[in-house]
Amino acid sequence: MEFVAGAFNDSSDKPQSIEALLGVIEARDAENKLLRLMVRKLQMQLARRNREHYGPSSERFSDAQSSLIEPAPLDEITPAKVPGTTVQPAANTPQIDRGLPAHLPREDQVHRPAITPAHHDNDGQACGCTACGGRLRRIGADVSEQLEYVPSHFLVIRHVRPKLACVKCQGIFQADAPSRPIVRGLPGAGLLAHVMVAKYCDHLPLYRQSRIYARERVELARSTLARWVARGDELIDPLLAALGRYVLAADKVHADDTPVKVLDPGAGKTKTGRLWVYVRDDRPAGNPAPAAAWYRYSPDRKGVHPQDHLHKFRGILQADAYGGWTKLYDDGKVVEAACWAHARRPWWELYQSSAGAPDSLAAQALQRIKELYKIEAEIRGQAPDIRREQRQARAGPLLKDMHEWLSGLLARVSAKSELAQAIGYSLVRWTALTRYVDDGRIEIDNNAAERALRGVALGRNNFLFMGSDAGGGRAAAMYSLVETAKLNGIDPEAYLREVFTRIADHPINRIEELLPWNIGGKPEPHKLAA
Repeated sequence: MEFVAGAFNDSSDKPQSIEALLGVIEARDAENKLLRLMVRKLQMQLARRNREHYGPSSERFSDAQSSLIEPAPLDEITPAKVPGTTVQPAANTPQIDRGLPAHLPREDQVHRPAITPAHHDNDGQACGCTACGGRLRRIGADVSEQLEYVPSHFLVIRHVRPKLACVKCQGIFQADAPSRPIVRGLPGAGLLAHVMVAKYCDHLPLYRQSRIYARERVELARSTLARWVARGDELIDPLLAALGRYVLAADKVHADDTPVKVLDPGAGKTKTGRLWVYVRDDRPAGNPAPAAAWYRYSPDRKGVHPQDHLHKFRGILQADAYGGWTKLYDDGKVVEAACWAHARRPWWELYQSSAGAPDSLAAQALQRIKELYKIEAEIRGQAPDIRREQRQARAGPLLKDMHEWLSGLLARVSAKSELAQAIGYSLVRWTALTRYVDDGRIEIDNNAAERALRGVALGRNNFLFMGSDAGGGRAAAMYSLVETAKLNGIDPEAYLREVFTRIADHPINRIEELLPWNIGGKPEPHKLAA
């Protein structure tokens, strides 16, 4: 077959036969397909970035019946009854009492109706009836409660040490000066604890605290508060080491990290440091051991830092896919357990990009993962053996079917597509993702560590940057104590007040006595005002 004369110029780059023309068309089709794939990928990246900056952080989405993601965080779910088992609530399941807390002081304000002085009761109060002049007698009372707030205030404590002289031997006697949290320092234990909690729990920068105190006509410069924070951090160093030993003595540890901005002296800008958290929390597996969170700071994200933090740890490490953890698994002393929340995230992004299509592959994947979480909600708080049996019987078949489904999909999609990446994330880590089925101690996800970093994320919104690497270390130390107190249902400020009161004189070989669960006692039930 010949081309029509004049259809093409006599240029050498023009196809000269039908086969060559078909080759050009195929090449252009392949190029168009690649370009469309690139455009789709860039659109997804832009949509993901917009969601990160402007969209909700929740990963819930609803089908015709219910949410494919768990409808509530697992720590807010009351375990359902598993056939053949006796359900015990998880140790960290909050017991909500919506009445006003009983420990708060009550102040009665009696509101009496209009009366006349025609009669008086036994207490001498008038009780005359305004309608007929008769005598009123009490037949009951209606009581309602209102929650009020009395502003806190500063108090100056004067330590008076009388000098006593003996009239016989002329000896002079005087009591020793009481110890202070900071030697010859101004702040008492309560004030030091308040500054720490305001900064690291309530996320108030020191300059804002300084302005708040100034409203009470107490001038405390930001630099003064910063020195107190530094000295307080020095005091708790032994306690922080004891907390780290306790966390790493567990059979399983949750780990994660988050970026923080740190001032880079001399460079005129900030750098990105990291806060690492290691959480011991076995309460979902029915273990009553106190939960604890141990934070560490590093000036960068090199893998050598978590490897140094965990060089003595032996057990299960539940973490994300960060490459810095990999070397810990090489010798087998640390066993990897992956996180289904991370495996679910790329599917959620695909679902968002598909405008929430209920019949999309992403929706199907999320539905499968939802079934796994439903099982976890029902066995939460059970002993490891019961969890293992239930997972093997119920989650095992679901995971086997899901693996076959994912493997079949991978063979039919482009290797460079977002769909292939979502599939590959799970398949590459399948052994670590499914290890929880055969070990009742392991959780389905790493949410314990992610929850421990929420406070850091909130603080990051209020602090432009940390002043130095030393400031990052101080933040890690205080976050450790504050978050551990919160995990055990203990008021962080009351706990730190007790620590700063006792730690200066406390024997170093008994420092474990100052850990939150040894000071705070049994956690109080959660109280919420109606």
